[in-house]
Amino acid sequence: MRKTSMYISLGVLALALAIAPFVISNAFYLDLVIRISMNAIVVLGLNLLVGFAGQISLGHAGFLGIGAYASAVLPTHFGWHPLPAMLAGAVICGLLAAAIARPIFRLKGHYLAMATLGLGILVNIVLRNESQLTGGPDGMPLPTMGLFGLELSSDRHWYWVVAIFLVVSVWASLNLIDSPFGRALRALHGSEVASRVVGVNVVRYKVTIFTMSAVFASIMGSVMAHYVGMVTPGFADFFHSIELITMVVVGGMASVWGSLLGAALLTALPQALATFEGWETVIFGAILMLFMIFLPKGIVPTLASKFGKKGD
Repeated sequence: MRKTSMYISLGVLALALAIAPFVISNAFYLDLVIRISMNAIVVLGLNLLVGFAGQISLGHAGFLGIGAYASAVLPTHFGWHPLPAMLAGAVICGLLAAAIARPIFRLKGHYLAMATLGLGILVNIVLRNESQLTGGPDGMPLPTMGLFGLELSSDRHWYWVVAIFLVVSVWASLNLIDSPFGRALRALHGSEVASRVVGVNVVRYKVTIFTMSAVFASIMGSVMAHYVGMVTPGFADFFHSIELITMVVVGGMASVWGSLLGAALLTALPQALATFEGWETVIFGAILMLFMIFLPKGIVPTLASKFGKKGD
């Protein structure tokens, strides 16, 4: 029954994404949907780490920045094709995450938050200072990306690429959390001591989910950079990390569909508030405060518990 419900929900998402470009005629709204989808994929990976495994990360934009710059630096300076450059960025992020996860996850609470925050800030500083490779604070342009002989030069081309990425990411996340690996993550979130008692290798699961989440971010950093056509250190900025974690919290931690809703809301809301010139930041902050006061578990889990359903 649960599997059937999962595939129905996934089918509805795929159908909505398939219909959307034929319904949306305005280029601005198509661009907004693409950005929402890209953010949703990053937030899905982050939610696996934060929501399901209970491990905080305040520097996740650092991995996104590494992926973005790999897709800029390797083709520009070393003549790589954009697709292998994207894969190289994912491998670099995966290896970096696996290397630092063991010492970082020995920390708890505020100390863990500060360690991940420091990682993101360090990546941002390197990207700003290595100007010969990265272009410094001004960033650098990216070459046009081709896929299977097709040059991805229009928003509609990018829409289909990102839509496929999103459906696959949601499918993978839903299957992951329903697997023994996902159940181990939930146990880890509940109690590390109890998890060890029942035979869960706590360190291995922490390292694995942190690495997977970093790879998610790196791949979408590359996609975002190619879509925009320009990469700057802002990709790895501290505020970008906070924006991503806020999407997780607002949508609902430990909820796949909450990740999508949080990404949609926090990507679209600033655009909708742009008409309130000079007040948009105040109104945006007030809306977030109201969400946290009245929906402390996030939108999807709160509504799901109210109507007696699970929020995965």
